[in-house]
Amino acid sequence: MGEKYFAGIDVGASAVKVVIINDKKEIKAHAIHKSGVNLINSAQSALDQAKSAISSQPIAIERTVSTGFGRNNLPFAQKSITEISAHSKGVYYFFPMALTIIDIGAQDNKIIRINDKGHLVNFKMNRKCAAGTGVFLEEIAYKMDIPLNELNGLGKQSDNPVELGSYCTVFTGTEILSRIREGRKKEDIVRGVFGSVVKRIIEMDPLEDRVAITGGVIAHNDIILDLLRICTKKEILIPRLAQFTGALGAALSAMESE
Repeated sequence: MGEKYFAGIDVGASAVKVVIINDKKEIKAHAIHKSGVNLINSAQSALDQAKSAISSQPIAIERTVSTGFGRNNLPFAQKSITEISAHSKGVYYFFPMALTIIDIGAQDNKIIRINDKGHLVNFKMNRKCAAGTGVFLEEIAYKMDIPLNELNGLGKQSDNPVELGSYCTVFTGTEILSRIREGRKKEDIVRGVFGSVVKRIIEMDPLEDRVAITGGVIAHNDIILDLLRICTKKEILIPRLAQFTGALGAALSAMESE
């Protein structure tokens, strides 16, 4: 008998992530595709890409589970689970212990607390506001005319960070314009923007327990990890494939549901 494969698809607001595992819970492939306007096509493209990374020959997926904001849009998924459940399973796969999990997504932030068995204890989500999320960083990058993928490097160059008092995306944009008029360096402003992301997280939860952080934003902006470590004065865990933990959790659910 050959390997059995199980797929998890995280249909996020910005990107679709796919993870395929085998019946030994080994990660065999992962892929990412922009969500776009056709979630079904984007998910299928990411799934096909992941499958082709395993073999040039067609492979069968025993079961597919979806998660994310578009989890109910995939007709080829046999089941869907919440993002809370998916990220809990995905992070616990790497760190089997009691944890407080921070997930910074494109449109929201989540604080998830699990026990040492990986079971959900409680969770919190940010207010109905994009501040502190991936969309927030995109808006600031656009307003400052800086490529999004350059924000992380710029922030690390700062030696005199700007303190931003606003939490709202709109008000932060106005505050940034004031700092530009004052002649503040762009790297110091960017560092302040990342600092405001960290403030929003700390505002949601004091992070007194052992902490792990996940999501696409942290995968591309490790300055947030550095700032969190400074603010909390503790080590912050980050899983391998941080952007794919939701998809991994869905894949694990697919295997468990067989």
